[in-house]
Amino acid sequence: MIEKISVYESRGFDPYRNLAIEKHLLDTVAPNECILYLWQNQNTVVIGRNQNPWTECRTTLLEEEGGHLARRLSGGGAVFHDLGNLNFTFLVSKENYDVDRQLSVIQKACSYAGIRAKKSGRNDLLAEGSKFSGNAFYQIGQNAYHHGTLLIDVDMDKLSRYLSPSKAKLEAKGVASVRSRVVNLKELSPGLTCDKMRELMVRGFEEVYGLSAQVLSLDESQFEEAANANKAWDFLYGTPLPFTFSCERKFDWGIFQLQLQAKNGIIQAAKAYSDAMDWTLPAKVEQALTGCRFSLAEMQQALKDYPDLCQLLAEQSL
Repeated sequence: MIEKISVYESRGFDPYRNLAIEKHLLDTVAPNECILYLWQNQNTVVIGRNQNPWTECRTTLLEEEGGHLARRLSGGGAVFHDLGNLNFTFLVSKENYDVDRQLSVIQKACSYAGIRAKKSGRNDLLAEGSKFSGNAFYQIGQNAYHHGTLLIDVDMDKLSRYLSPSKAKLEAKGVASVRSRVVNLKELSPGLTCDKMRELMVRGFEEVYGLSAQVLSLDESQFEEAANANKAWDFLYGTPLPFTFSCERKFDWGIFQLQLQAKNGIIQAAKAYSDAMDWTLPAKVEQALTGCRFSLAEMQQALKDYPDLCQLLAEQSL
């Protein structure tokens, strides 16, 4: 049972430090507490835990224009952050984790601004049929978090230029731009700003949980080492395989991309990328296929618990 609610608002715009703060709050949230963390990043593309940066983002363009690439711990897809976007994170023990209740805080905040928000699909939030918030999830030990974006006054041109929809997404949805499917809340509530939305989120947080929020204080300089780890090249990009086989598909549960490197008929290395909410899936597939013979029958046997992936392999004419 939640007996205490707390709020921490970061005023810095460094994505690597902000993600380090998020991890610290996850590690330190009390068993009976829910923390609402509000934060903003400047000119940043944040990819999911298991995503391939080169297929999700125009990395060279982003770098040339002074932007940042960041990788979060949770699953889900790539998102663009600028100072017209407000990020939120709800951090709780797994016992008190309640996505519907947490999303209702956002819906309540939107209602204060005269906007009716509705849940849709894979935990997106829509207003007047267009997406303004994407959500993702992570848990470790006894704690969990749910975080996402709130598009208030985002630069839609940069959003559509930096984010590169994968081939599977294009095949599934046609070539309609990202911009046509999302909306800034300012378009629906003129005068709404990120600072105002911060206030409304705290107000909605207190109303939904029926408690007064305690304001947390942190010395953000303590997160320098963790921030540096978050910006390390190996963490952001990893080591791409000189793969000899790859396949990709969009399923109802998300995009899945598989790369295999084989020698003498044996899979020496496997790399899986996905925006699936189940962040454990890529690692399980990689472990199952490494050391397996490069044959359809043996690979399907290794992945027998994942019928969608077995069907994907069957269609590759191996």
